[in-house]
Amino acid sequence: MSKTRKYLAILALALAGGSIYLLPYLKYIFYDQMISVMEISNTQIATMVSIYSVGCMILYIPGGILADKLSTKKSLIVSLIATAILTILYGVTMNYTLSLVIWFLLSMTTAFIFWTSLMKAVGQIGTEEEQGRMYGIYYAGNGLTQAICNAIALAVFSKFSDPAIGLKMAVLVMAAANIAAAAMVYFFVTDTNQEATDTSSESSFDFSKAKEVLKNPTVWLLSLTILCSYSIFTTSTYFTPYLTEVVGISEEMSSIIAIIRGNLFLVVCAPLGGYIVDKLRSTTKWFIIGNTLTAIFFILVVLIPSSSSQITIVLTTLMPCALGIMVYGVAFSMVGECKFPTAVTATVIGIASIIGYLPDFYMHNLCGLLLDNMGAAGYTYIFVMLAGISLLGAFLAYVIKKRVSKEEKLDIMS
Repeated sequence: MSKTRKYLAILALALAGGSIYLLPYLKYIFYDQMISVMEISNTQIATMVSIYSVGCMILYIPGGILADKLSTKKSLIVSLIATAILTILYGVTMNYTLSLVIWFLLSMTTAFIFWTSLMKAVGQIGTEEEQGRMYGIYYAGNGLTQAICNAIALAVFSKFSDPAIGLKMAVLVMAAANIAAAAMVYFFVTDTNQEATDTSSESSFDFSKAKEVLKNPTVWLLSLTILCSYSIFTTSTYFTPYLTEVVGISEEMSSIIAIIRGNLFLVVCAPLGGYIVDKLRSTTKWFIIGNTLTAIFFILVVLIPSSSSQITIVLTTLMPCALGIMVYGVAFSMVGECKFPTAVTATVIGIASIIGYLPDFYMHNLCGLLLDNMGAAGYTYIFVMLAGISLLGAFLAYVIKKRVSKEEKLDIMS
């Protein structure tokens, strides 16, 4: 594959990954508008996302197994088109009861075979030495796609005085993004799943082998390592209230810093993490180094004197966030370093996704409980906890590296 073709393919996948999740997480951008137009409560809007999250968790493993049997390219295209149809259906109805069904169906179109096929496709684009760079570029493009699509949707919404019409048109923009992504995948992504099936007996995977995958210790070590990196990534949002409640920064400035931390860092730091992985020729090496540095900076946030200037404190809080993105952005490139057989790659990704994204179910509740019961002092416990999780991630990466170095290929299929 030529260099130009590689980058067009990764761009297509970034557009796919960035656009397909716009509707499931619509409330992150249009929260108040959804409540107003649909005439629902905060609990009802949370229920929509909860149904989606539960559906995703249930479907990751079976989706991974199917993704190992089906065409990667076709799986991505079908998922994107199906999501576009559901998006249009929501846009023209805005009915709460129907939305509950739509949000569950979204878990089937965005998580079932899409997610594992997407991660597998990203890993197949570059050589083994380019894995870190490809995943880093993917996450940068993903973040940029979401930012651009949401900005366009917001601009379209603002053009209409009637919020119901505005929200409908904004949602249709998201459907158009899904269709555009499907077209990009069709033209620029090469389907290597069939080649692997035809050229290697190792790639002949049947459903009975899923049990063997689950028995492999490295699969669980990998999953827990991703869980640690995602815990840091998703919980860094608590720096926003920390800066206002403890440091005394205005809400407006804290929001600007949150945009830098959440959007700009994803575009810049994810590719930087990929570059480092390629230079080190090892994702596990970077996980050991990056997680250790992240833990150090979390401790520095706790220990920094309250008399320090606000700019010093802000810069200190940005460091663990930047490092966390540099680590999380290349997490799935570790699948390639573990040398799992091609026939079970998507299944491994499915298992790792179920475990890796479990923090969505408990981290925010745990942090909220600490803050509700301890006030501002709760932030100290949160940051110390995150430092500990970072060190655990470094340790797990070290164990994986030792295991992989002892075996040329992990014997999952035996």
